Amino acid sequence: QVQFVESGGGLVQPGGSLRLSCAGSRTVFNVYTMGWYRQAPGKQHELVASITSDASTNYSGSAKGRFTISRDRVKRTVYLQMNSLKPEDTAVYYCNRDPAIPHYWGQGTQVIVSS
Repeated sequence: QVQFVESGGGLVQPGGSLRLSCAGSRTVFNVYTMGWYRQAPGKQHELVASITSDASTNYSGSAKGRFTISRDRVKRTVYLQMNSLKPEDTAVYYCNRDPAIPHYWGQGTQVIVSS
């Protein structure tokens, strides 16, 4: 069954912003530590940011200072606000639990940063 549905990607110019959303389909979603991951062509999934059930956050070095992860328990949704985007942020972005559960990978949402 579908666990997580990502949305919000698109084409943006360098320096621009996007907000990604990840909706959870089960009420137990709120107790998970959730992560935003990205996968560039030919590369493995990379954990970009994570948030615990009590909203403690952690970021990769490339995301720190530019990305913000948050969650809305009522909406069962996790967000990733991405600012000051760079071409190297181009990837398919996924949400999953942290650590990731292999069969929970969804379709992801494509982010392209290009002028």
